[in-house]
Amino acid sequence: MTAVDRQFDAGMPMEWTRLGYVPGQVLRMFGMRRSGNHAIANWLQRNAPTGQSVFLNNCKPNTDPLNTFRSIEVDGKIAPHRRALRNLSSIAGRVDDNAMLLFSYEDVTPQMFASVQAVSGPFDETLLTGDVLVYRSFLNWAASLLKKMQANDSYSLLRRNAILLQAIDHYGVLLQQVEEADELGFTCICYDDWVRSAKYREMVLDQLDLPLRDNSLGQVQSYGGGSSFQKQASSADELETSRRWQKMAEDPEFAAILNLAAHDAKLTPRLERLFPRDAALLARIVGANPSPEKGTS
Repeated sequence: MTAVDRQFDAGMPMEWTRLGYVPGQVLRMFGMRRSGNHAIANWLQRNAPTGQSVFLNNCKPNTDPLNTFRSIEVDGKIAPHRRALRNLSSIAGRVDDNAMLLFSYEDVTPQMFASVQAVSGPFDETLLTGDVLVYRSFLNWAASLLKKMQANDSYSLLRRNAILLQAIDHYGVLLQQVEEADELGFTCICYDDWVRSAKYREMVLDQLDLPLRDNSLGQVQSYGGGSSFQKQASSADELETSRRWQKMAEDPEFAAILNLAAHDAKLTPRLERLFPRDAALLARIVGANPSPEKGTS
């Protein structure tokens, strides 16, 4: 029986008709770039209840995610993107019913829209099993993002810093939503803790009602060129993700960004609560460099 036949027989949602199968778990994921999004997405897929999954990567916000994903994976492997955009069911329909559906957004927080539902446009949010927020410690995240952009020769210094400063503003909003997660019904995954602790990963799987099938860190994902610092690493176990900011400590561009961030009255209190070590370092920067807002013209 085809997906269209099932729709008429059982009133199947039109979303699943277009998808080509009826998912089990349906997870929507948010996170800033360079926060370990793809490593975590791969891990979630490896722990799908039936062992099968479809991942729609980096969907365009405020539109239907089934139409605007930047790439697609089936069972953890890259699938033909253009063909999937033309006829999603021809690609996603290769899995059986009850396979996981995971779709993600980058550099977007639900609070940017009038409602969480508006992030996904016309997609029926009642079909979601849950929302996931991925976040990372500020210093390591900012260092990784800057390092990635510095490798792009088409980005001038001013363009890099404009992008990074806007990203820091969005990062602060995401942290606000992390603090409101219980009220909003989100499951939060801190990339730093996820890398460091198998018990933490197991706890998150339990929160998402997923079985523990493969709790390893997996392979380094190729999205965004892989690791900003360790291009030759193939296994995520090889990555020194907790030392990114130390590797950028002597970079004057990184120092300038930290100096501005250290004076952000909205960001720093959130860091004090969620990443106190990062907040302490930024506080020392403030002590050494008076706020630009208090300077004279």
